[in-house]
Amino acid sequence: MLLIQIATPFNIDLEFEIAEFYKRLTAYIIDFTLLLLYFISMKYLYYGGFNRVSDEVLKSHVGIDILTISFPMLMYSLVCEVLMHGQTVGKKIMKIRVISLEGGEPTLGQYLLRWIFKAYEWPFMFGYTFFSRESIVAYIFITGFLGILVVIIIAVTKKNQRLGDIAANTVVVNTSSALTVHDTVFMEISQQDYHVKFPEVLKLTDRDINTVKNVITQFHKSHNADMCNRVARKIQEVLRISTDMYAIDFLEKLLSDYNYLVTKE
Repeated sequence: MLLIQIATPFNIDLEFEIAEFYKRLTAYIIDFTLLLLYFISMKYLYYGGFNRVSDEVLKSHVGIDILTISFPMLMYSLVCEVLMHGQTVGKKIMKIRVISLEGGEPTLGQYLLRWIFKAYEWPFMFGYTFFSRESIVAYIFITGFLGILVVIIIAVTKKNQRLGDIAANTVVVNTSSALTVHDTVFMEISQQDYHVKFPEVLKLTDRDINTVKNVITQFHKSHNADMCNRVARKIQEVLRISTDMYAIDFLEKLLSDYNYLVTKE
């Protein structure tokens, strides 16, 4: 299993497992199947089947087809990855996700770059142009051929990246479990009398907070106290604070304070 070391703003290298190729392929097939089912369902909804509509009717429905079929299909991967923090439905099922090589979750700009370079992998930008069964078979064949190019690129790159990953400086890695709210930096602070201990946490950037979350997650997996100690010392130095708390307790409190301050105040 390939491993990748990602440097963080605190000069700490976090280790991630690069997603196996079969997981990425399976996730791709799942997403492709969902889009194909959506496409076929919408065509049956609008026209009651294939090869049963005149060219005049098709031409009169071009606008609605683009708006309700082509556009959602085209935006699928971008919207999913942004809202699901680096995952599509296929990636979520296969327990893999996209992360930034700069540490933490990719920015919106990185997601956009991945999406732009993904366009050639999904040639049905205009669903209304593929109406017959023969056209769908041809589309699947073309997509499969383009998929071979993607496979080759992933195979020859050191970090198993496709063109979109290379351009956006991202990589696809394994996750220990399906993504939940606990896999992001955000958490619900329900305690009514919650006390903020480190208000200085708001001086940290989003990337810093993502790093803290990743360090905490990796500690609970590997119990690497040295990493926690080094990050805790660096943060205390940057924020000019001191505490006698254990490093992991300090980092978890820091994350809780951050969530309380950005959501309650």
